[in-house]
Amino acid sequence: MAAISSEAQAARQDGGQPELHPRRGYAPYRSSVLRHPTHALVKADPEEIERTSPAFGHTDVDSYESDLTIQHSGEPLGERIIVTGKVLDGEGRPVRNQLMEIWQANSSGRYVHKRDQHPAPLDPNFTGVGRVITGDDGSYQLTTIKPGPYPWKNHLNAWRPAHIHFSLFGTAFTQRLITQMYFPGDPLFALDPIYQSIVDPAARERLVSSYDHDVTKPEWATGYRWNIVLTGPKSTWMEQDDDHE
Repeated sequence: MAAISSEAQAARQDGGQPELHPRRGYAPYRSSVLRHPTHALVKADPEEIERTSPAFGHTDVDSYESDLTIQHSGEPLGERIIVTGKVLDGEGRPVRNQLMEIWQANSSGRYVHKRDQHPAPLDPNFTGVGRVITGDDGSYQLTTIKPGPYPWKNHLNAWRPAHIHFSLFGTAFTQRLITQMYFPGDPLFALDPIYQSIVDPAARERLVSSYDHDVTKPEWATGYRWNIVLTGPKSTWMEQDDDHE
């Protein structure tokens, strides 16, 4: 990974454009080599897709869904956190009425999913999914538990940094975008091929939230701030269809 990053940095210093998205065939990330697209995209009629795709109304999303710590009868285990920020377009304008879905592992690094075989305990008081709609100023706020890192089988002793998945639906199902938010200072950043597959350091940094003491609530939860930029040179990286770790 270090050699690839050095190569990308040298190319950038020689006047090349920054690489804002992951390389499709990024060798250290084994799945990207095995599954990245090798053929031209297949064109589809977006109107036909939207006639059969899921739809939602704003009244379908309850404000309580933004708090992942109150979905069961007891308190979930782990560090309670508040995550807040804004969804913006490339010109810095707020993106309002944006449906955001999140999903994540629990504080032990375990998902509530049948394919998750990590031998860490499930938390009966934490499911790890939530939803929120952005306000008129593009802002959102979630209450949840800080997820734990977890192992994956990309290589020997591979662990994913703690992260939360974000899905943004736009105005139609075909506009859905997915990304991941990380936490500052994670020691696994330099060892994670998914994070490192974005070879531009500034683009990687845009996936990392910042600790905000003004968001932190005394004796209740620590606070993190993270903005999502949808377009432009400072846009937030979004996953491809086959990225799901």
